[in-house]
Amino acid sequence: MDNRQKKGMNFIALTIFPEMFNPFWEHGIIRRAIDRNKIRVSAIDIRNFAEGKHRVTDDRPYGGGCGMVMKPEPLAAAIRAATQKAPLSKKILLTPQGRRFDSGVAHELSSSDGLILICGRYEGVDERICHDFIDDEISIGDYVLTGGELAAMVIIDAVTRLIPGILGGKESAEKDSFSGSVLEYAQYTRPRSFEGHNVPEILLSGDHQKIENWRLETSLIRTFLKRPDLLENKALSKQEIEILKKWCVDIEKIIHNQSLSGPGALSGGQ
Repeated sequence: MDNRQKKGMNFIALTIFPEMFNPFWEHGIIRRAIDRNKIRVSAIDIRNFAEGKHRVTDDRPYGGGCGMVMKPEPLAAAIRAATQKAPLSKKILLTPQGRRFDSGVAHELSSSDGLILICGRYEGVDERICHDFIDDEISIGDYVLTGGELAAMVIIDAVTRLIPGILGGKESAEKDSFSGSVLEYAQYTRPRSFEGHNVPEILLSGDHQKIENWRLETSLIRTFLKRPDLLENKALSKQEIEILKKWCVDIEKIIHNQSLSGPGALSGGQ
């Protein structure tokens, strides 16, 4: 067992609002992971490293412009303190300029000893911090948040789910949406009938192979209808290719029948 498995993966958030993280630590999978010593969590207040009576962490940008920029001195000191606490952790700045966070990045980060997540505020951080104190820059999407705290929580949640022993079943993380570049199959629970909609009979059949086949096909259907972009670069399995070929045959039959007798039937003038 390696050192990380013994002590748990370490997450440290650097923020000017550490109290935002307290409710996050206290619920659901994160709470369970902490209780099982699978992860260690803490939030460091950047203001504690700022000088002066008012512990100012921001200032006006050189060259003019709107908004304020986070000062380099308190940020650098906070990062150094976090690194001393967790020397093997990767230092990540949450910023719109970073690479897009997705399932692949989550898996990559889950192999780290720990993560130091620097939560930016205002118009961003002094560029000199990015040069010498950061290992990676990550964005959770192309939109603007008031700070990096929510982004840090998203990353902590997504990465924690991938740590062995966190979720209920051994294969739960692998079968979640996006884990295989497709959306998860349709899910049903009791009651068997709800407002005129019934659970598909195949799920009640007890035939595990047929259920797995059905789930794979509904996963592909949902992905094709809701997120077709996910299929563009996916390495399809032989079974998935066979399902898509079957769809092509079925669609061609529909088009053929419509061309003969449907509302869009070919006319003599075409």
